[in-house]
Amino acid sequence: MTRKTSWIGLFGAAVGIATALWVSNTQAATTEFRDLRVDLVGQGRPVVMIPGLNSAASTWTETCAALQPGVQCHIVQLPGFAGAPAVVTDNFLAGMRDRLLAYLDDRKLDRPVVMGHSLGGVLALQMAAEKPGRIERLVIVDSLPFLAGLRGMTPEAARGVAAGMRQQMLAGTKEQWEAGTRQGAGGMSRNPANAERIVGWGLASDRATTAQAMSELWGEDLRPLLPRITAPTLVLGAWAAYEPMGSTLESTKKIFEAQYAGLNGAKVSMSQRGYHFLMWDDADWLVGEVKGFLAAGK
Repeated sequence: MTRKTSWIGLFGAAVGIATALWVSNTQAATTEFRDLRVDLVGQGRPVVMIPGLNSAASTWTETCAALQPGVQCHIVQLPGFAGAPAVVTDNFLAGMRDRLLAYLDDRKLDRPVVMGHSLGGVLALQMAAEKPGRIERLVIVDSLPFLAGLRGMTPEAARGVAAGMRQQMLAGTKEQWEAGTRQGAGGMSRNPANAERIVGWGLASDRATTAQAMSELWGEDLRPLLPRITAPTLVLGAWAAYEPMGSTLESTKKIFEAQYAGLNGAKVSMSQRGYHFLMWDDADWLVGEVKGFLAAGK
């Protein structure tokens, strides 16, 4: 090991230890609200952080730490994911949207910032469309308003595929479910340890909740709702995991811009090399983008 490599390794370890100590020593409180578990970290401007499909609230732990001081993170754990108790529902996204909006009112959060990753980004869009003016700013991390549009489907075709997808997910054997979970985690993060973390979350998630939520993600087209959103919106996108299939940063950015064309003033910014979990794969870039976007709203 060269001296330079050694110092880089020591520096990285020091940063990791400092972050862990900050998180453990920060006064955090956990609250329960209508099947949601929310961790409160820090003081100041409220920022609600929503993780994605099958994900744990800890998706956002390092991001919250990096945004300090001056921010109060409300880090949400959605029911049924990553070992959290499930709820029975025929409409997962609408139910979570309504719970999250009720949480804002219950905690008297005056026009908070809402950040969502993947499924969490869809929920953030739904919240802002349902209650225009209720949210100050949106940060959407690698999420699209019409996921099936990536396959060239019409909304009608997507609904049919989504129904079949749900039935197939529920009917699979335990071995098929585990294999599918592992396969799905393959392109989520460049870091193998993080990919295994995602697998663990998926296997700990409630299958019925996952199947319902995934079918809704695939079958719903939120593009008609986008003109109702008044909150300035930052969209952070990933493309590199699809490079072997011919995707480029430029081609993927055009897809994002086309899908968000109905959201007035939305800014799309693409990570150079990060995979889907951009808060891990391209953390410095993501935090820099978010800090600049939040500063513009002060």
